[in-house]
Amino acid sequence: MRVVLLNSEPVDYTIAYANGLAPHAETTAILPRARYAALREWIDPRVRLELVDWPRNRSLRNPAFLFWLSRRLKALDPDVLHLLSNTSPWLNLALPFWRGRPVVTTVHDVTIHPGDRDTARLPGWASRLVARQSDQLIVHGQTLRSAACDTFAKPASAVHVLQHPAICRYAELAQREGMAEKPDPKGFNILLFGRIFAYKGLETLIRAEARLGPRLPGLRITIAGRGDDPWSLRALMGAPERYDIRSGFIDDPEVARLFSEADVVVLPYDEASQSGVLHVAASFGKPVVVTDVGELRATVEPNGIGLVVPPRAPAELAQALLHLATHPEDHARLARNALDWSRGANAPRTIGAAAVALYAELVDAAAPYAERISVQTDGAHCPERRLDPK
Repeated sequence: MRVVLLNSEPVDYTIAYANGLAPHAETTAILPRARYAALREWIDPRVRLELVDWPRNRSLRNPAFLFWLSRRLKALDPDVLHLLSNTSPWLNLALPFWRGRPVVTTVHDVTIHPGDRDTARLPGWASRLVARQSDQLIVHGQTLRSAACDTFAKPASAVHVLQHPAICRYAELAQREGMAEKPDPKGFNILLFGRIFAYKGLETLIRAEARLGPRLPGLRITIAGRGDDPWSLRALMGAPERYDIRSGFIDDPEVARLFSEADVVVLPYDEASQSGVLHVAASFGKPVVVTDVGELRATVEPNGIGLVVPPRAPAELAQALLHLATHPEDHARLARNALDWSRGANAPRTIGAAAVALYAELVDAAAPYAERISVQTDGAHCPERRLDPK
């Protein structure tokens, strides 16, 4: 089976998904040179990587680029074209001309979260139109499936659930560089990582720290990433000296070090769909404490990789963190589960196999009726074996 992947963001998801797909299908990834050239070493060599000068959304070069892209897709003639996000508005102009094969789009967030300034820069109608023009959608959980059906006017048969794969490259980098697990074995390090916007529950975490007071000696909270300034909430902090604030872009070696040194990764979100941070944490074997929003509970509890608390509940968050700090046997069990999950049921290769099985169903359903009949009446073949996912 031939699959072409198109995407710009999110980068870590794209790399993990392409790597997982490569062992099972002939995979071509057409990606922006500016975002992926420096990350080539983390992309499976079995992926046919085509790095292109993908114009910015405001560039007048987009029509010419779409013309070139359409010709390239015609030459590649994939069985499936998969857009790994719905955040490239200009693709709306080309989608009507890419019929003849299943066009699949992954929708990571059905709606924009409060304070998410990055996504809010994109015109909402354009992202919705990309999803509506796609033949099939992929989301990362059952609640998102229902929301996508309503938002994008799709029947349930056109929206599919496929788990977000583990993001392994930072753990591989940490192992390659021999990074220590933690500098202070007597301390307890909590990490909040990612885009620190309003919906990420920064205030809930800070209020939880204040509630812990002196009950957790050696507590250190690292908040790392772009977005809102945590020091604006300094007045709510119980002990500001416990905090290590790293604002702005975090480069790959620093990401690897932060996760290596963390005891727990916290996702105290007020609102969410799912989280790539969770899938980084699991690859390091780090337990998580998450709030019961979006697909977080449905991911964490069945796989036994962390604890779940209500959103906007500092007391419950503080108690969960204290429990993991003072019950090493529970901490160790959740850590083992997280690592096993990232290497097994949630490994990119496992998700890639599920994706190829889905693609085969979509291609078979899209095949002309006469072709399906001829296959069904051929004594040497059956429809289930007509498409080789390898």
